[in-house]
Amino acid sequence: MTMRARFAPSPTGYLHIGGARTALYSWLYARKHGGKFILRIEDTDRERSSTESVNAILEGMTWLGLEYDEGPFYQTDRFDRYKEVIQTLLDEGKAYKCYCSREELDVLREQQMANKEKPRYNGLCRDGAEPREGIEPVIRFRNPPEGGVVIDDMIKGRVVIQNSELDDLIIARGDGSPTYNLTVVVDDLDMGITHVVRGDDHLNNTPRQINILRAMGAEPPRYAHVPMILGEDGKRLSKRHGAVSVMSYRDQGLLPEALINYLVRLGWSHGDQEMFSLEELIELFDVADVNRAASTFNPDKLLWINQQYIINSDPEHVLHHLSFHLGNIDLDPTEGPDIIEVIKAQRERAKTLVELAKICEFYYRDFSTFPEKAAKKAFKGDAGLILANIRDKLAALSEWNRGAIHGQMEAVVAEMEIGFGKIGMPLRLAVTGGNPSPDLDLTIELVGREATLRRIDQAIARINQ
Repeated sequence: MTMRARFAPSPTGYLHIGGARTALYSWLYARKHGGKFILRIEDTDRERSSTESVNAILEGMTWLGLEYDEGPFYQTDRFDRYKEVIQTLLDEGKAYKCYCSREELDVLREQQMANKEKPRYNGLCRDGAEPREGIEPVIRFRNPPEGGVVIDDMIKGRVVIQNSELDDLIIARGDGSPTYNLTVVVDDLDMGITHVVRGDDHLNNTPRQINILRAMGAEPPRYAHVPMILGEDGKRLSKRHGAVSVMSYRDQGLLPEALINYLVRLGWSHGDQEMFSLEELIELFDVADVNRAASTFNPDKLLWINQQYIINSDPEHVLHHLSFHLGNIDLDPTEGPDIIEVIKAQRERAKTLVELAKICEFYYRDFSTFPEKAAKKAFKGDAGLILANIRDKLAALSEWNRGAIHGQMEAVVAEMEIGFGKIGMPLRLAVTGGNPSPDLDLTIELVGREATLRRIDQAIARINQ
C-alpha cells in the first residue's frame, strides 16, 4: 500500500507558522517513505473562507518548496458526496434527526455546568423525535454508547477515550451543510489517506472521527498529533508575538530553507546538528521522533539560522530571493558591479535579505549626505589632503582591481608618513557613506572608478565646508 499523507488547511487567513510546520512534517514523512502528499482545502465555512486566503496558503506552500503530488482539492466541490454519506448513515440507523432548539440546548448546557457536569447533548432525540414546526433538524451521529476508542498516536503514544465521554455530535446543520468532523472523515476515506499529521488541538476530534469511519466500515488512518508552538511568554504563538504568517517572514528577508530548518527543529532533533539540507531532512526525519511537549519559538535563533544560510548558500540562490527585496527599494543590479560579487562581499554582514539589500545599495546608488557623527570623527585634521592625494593616485590607475588600489593606498601611507587608519577611515566613509563593507580595496574595486572618484570629491567638498 502506498503511504498517503495530507495537509488540510482552512482558508480563513494566511498560512501560519504552526500550519507550515505541520505541513512540513507531513511532507517529510511522505517523502521519506516514498508516499504521496495531498493538499486539501477545507473551505466548507463559507462565511470565513476566502479566495485571498486560498491564494495565501498556496503562495506560502510554493515559497517553502512543499510541493504536493495531488490537489489542491476543495471540500466545496464535494457537497453531493457528503450528502450521500449522511443519507446512508441515516438509512442504516447510524445517524438521526435532532429537533432540539438552540434555546433548549443552551438551557441544558447551563444546567450541566451548574451541576459541574461535562456539557454534552443528552440524546433526547436519539430514539426518534417528532418533527417540530419552525425547526430544521440537524443530523447527529449515533455514537456507540459503550466501549472505547484506542488511538495509537505516533507522537503521543497510546491514548484511550471511553465512548461514554463522547456525545452524539452534529454531522449536518439545519440547512443540510456538513460539519467539519463529517467532511474530514469522508475526505480521508475517499482520498485513501493512510497517515494524518496534524496539530494536537485536533486530538479531541480524533475518537469521534474514528467512530464515524468505523460506522462506514473503514479502518482509520494512523494519527500523529503535533504539539503546539508557544511564544517566549509560554502562551500559544499568535500575532502578539510578532509575525506568524509564513509570507511575512519572506517579507522580513528570510530564505525559505532557513525557515524550514528552524521549523523542523521546533520539536524534532538529530543529536546536536543544527543545519540540515533538505535531502538530510528527508533521510533523517521521523514523525515518531517528534517531542511530545510544546516548543518555544525563538526569533533570535531563527535569525541566526537565516544568517548561516545567507553566508553558506550558493550566491545565485541568494540572488534569486534577494531580487524581491532589491525590487522593493527600486534597485536594478544590472547597472553597476556584478551583483554576485557584491553578495559575496556583503553576505556575512546581514542577518536578513532586507539588510543585505540595504547594504548592497551603496554599490549602485550614490548618497547625498554622510552620517554626522561619523563625519566628525573621520573628516578632521589632514583628511582633506589625504583624500585629495589618494584620489589623484586612484585616477591615474590603468587597471582597476583591488591589488592596484591597495598599492596606491600604501603609496599614500608611505608618502605622507601616516598610519593606515589615517587614510582608511576617511576613505571608507567617503566611498561607502557609512554602510557596512568588506576590505576597503575590495569595496573600492566593486564600487568602480567613476563612482569612487565622484564620492571622494563629495567628501572633500564636505570637509572644505
